[in-house]
Amino acid sequence: MGTPLAPSTSDPLWWRSAVIYQVYIRSFADGNGDGTGDLAGVRSRLGYLRDLGVDALWFTPWYESPLADGGYDVSDYRAIHPAFGQLDEAEALIREALELGIRTIIDVVPNHLSEQHEWFQAALAAGPGSPERERFWFRPGKGEHGEVMPTRWVSNFQGDTWARTTDPDGTPGEWYLHLFAPEQPDLNWNSPEVRREHEDVLRFWFDRGVAGVRIDSAALLVKDPEFPEVPDNPRPGEHPNTDRDGIHDIYRSWRSVADEYAGARVLVGEVWLPDTKRFADYLRSDEMHTAFNFDFMARPWDEASLRESIETMLAAHAPVGAPSTWVLSNHDVTRPVTRYGRTDSSFAFASKRFDIPSDIAVGTRRARAAALLTAALPGSLYIYQGDELGLPEVEDLPLDSLQDPMHFRSHGTDPGRDGCRVPLPWGGTSSPFGFSSEGVTPWLPQPESWAALTVERQERDPASMLALYRSALALRRSEPGLGDGRLEWLPSEAGVLAFSRGNGFVSVTNLSDGAVVLPEHTELLLASEQLVDGKLQSDSTAWLRT
Repeated sequence: MGTPLAPSTSDPLWWRSAVIYQVYIRSFADGNGDGTGDLAGVRSRLGYLRDLGVDALWFTPWYESPLADGGYDVSDYRAIHPAFGQLDEAEALIREALELGIRTIIDVVPNHLSEQHEWFQAALAAGPGSPERERFWFRPGKGEHGEVMPTRWVSNFQGDTWARTTDPDGTPGEWYLHLFAPEQPDLNWNSPEVRREHEDVLRFWFDRGVAGVRIDSAALLVKDPEFPEVPDNPRPGEHPNTDRDGIHDIYRSWRSVADEYAGARVLVGEVWLPDTKRFADYLRSDEMHTAFNFDFMARPWDEASLRESIETMLAAHAPVGAPSTWVLSNHDVTRPVTRYGRTDSSFAFASKRFDIPSDIAVGTRRARAAALLTAALPGSLYIYQGDELGLPEVEDLPLDSLQDPMHFRSHGTDPGRDGCRVPLPWGGTSSPFGFSSEGVTPWLPQPESWAALTVERQERDPASMLALYRSALALRRSEPGLGDGRLEWLPSEAGVLAFSRGNGFVSVTNLSDGAVVLPEHTELLLASEQLVDGKLQSDSTAWLRT
C-alpha cells in the first residue's frame, strides 16, 4: 500500500492519553438501508465523532464472518463482511478519519477462527494426522470408542469445549477444541503457520493506515499440549489454557511487527486476569502497549471499592511504565445506566440474569458522575458507543430476536449481550430513529422510549448526557494535567473520591448519601449535576480549578 498516512505517525505517544471510541459496526449507523450498520454509515457520521472529541475509533470485527458470535468468528481477515461494505470502503474510512485527526484500531481474534475459514474446512477434509489439522487442536476421544471428550474444560460461553467431527464414512471422528462456541475452533499456536499468518494480517492492516489492534481473548492462545484438567486452584502459569508463560513470545513477535512502522502502531490486549502482576507482564516494553483494565468496570458504585481499584491498577502499571486504560462498558457488558441503578451495581458474567430491577434515574445520575471520574484518571479512556447518550441496557428484547450464543448455550438463563448492542438512535420520534432509512426495521429492535435519547434531541439540550461528554472531552484535551501522568489523592470526607491532576486541576466524586462541601477553588470547570448552595450533591462529580 506504500507509506502509511501521516496522522498515524505524527505522535508516537498518542496512545498514552487517547480517548478511544468503540464502534460496534452493526449497530452504529446504516448507510444502505438494510437494517444493519455498515462502513458507509460510519463514514457519514465521522463529523459527529470529531465533534464528540475522540482521538481514535476501535472497530469490533468487520471481517468476512458467518456472524455466529457477532463477527468474532472470522472466516477471512483480508475481506470485509458484505453486510458492512468492501475493502476499499474500509481504506476510505481509515483515510477520512485520519484527515479529521481520528486514528483507527481494528479487532484481531487470534485464539480461534470460524469453522467456515478455509483452514478449518481443509482440516476437516484432510483427516487425522494431517498437516492441515496441526493448525488446530484435534484429539481422539477417551473411552472404548472415543466417545468421551478429551477434557472436561468449561467453555467461556458455558457448556463443553470439545466438538466431535464426522469421518467421510459417516462414523464419529476426532474431537476439536473450542473455548467458545463450536463454530469457533481454537488455533494451535505451536504451529509456525499460525504465527506467520497472524503477523501477515497485522502487516496487511498496518499497511492500510491502521494505528493499532485490539487483541481479543489475549491470554488464551497457548494451551498445555498434554491437556490436563483445570486444577482447583492453579498456580500462576499452571492453568492449561489461560495465561501460560509461553504466550509472551507471541506478543514479543507482534511488537516487533508493530515496531517496523514509523510512529506507534499499538497493541491493546483484552486481558481478563485477577492477578495484577501477571496482567502487567503483558505490558512490558517489548510486548503490548496497553491492556483493558476490567477491574474498575466490574466494581460497584462504592467509594472504597473504586478507590481500591484505582490504586491497585495504577500500582500494577507503574513497574512496566504503561498507562492504565479506563472503561465503563463495552459490547459484552451491561450498560452503566442500568448497572449503576441496581442494588448490586458490580458486574460479573456469572451473575448476569433476566429481571434484575434497576432505577434508571439513579443509574443515569451515577453514570454521569462516573463519566467525569474516569475521564479525569491517568491514562487512556475508552467509550462504548451509546454511553455518551446515556442509553440503558435493553432488557426486554423479544426472545426470537436474540442472537448471542451466551444466551443459547446457557439454555436461556443468561440474557446474553444483545441488550447492549441495540442500534443507536440518531433522530426522529420512532424507530429506526435515523439509524437506517425510514420504515426499515433494524437488526435488533429499539425501544420506543429512546425517542428522548436521540443525538438530535440531546444536541439541543445543554444538560444532556451528550453535552456532558462533549464538554468533558474538550476539557480533557485542553487541560495539560489530564490524560497520562500522575494522580495525587486529596483529603476528603467518607464516601468521596478527590484527587488532583497536574497543577490546579481537581476532580471530586461524591458517592455518599449527602451533599459535601467542595475544596477551595477558583473556578467550577464542569459538574455532572448542578451544585446546590455551592455543595456537590450525592452521586455527582465536579471538576475544579484550584
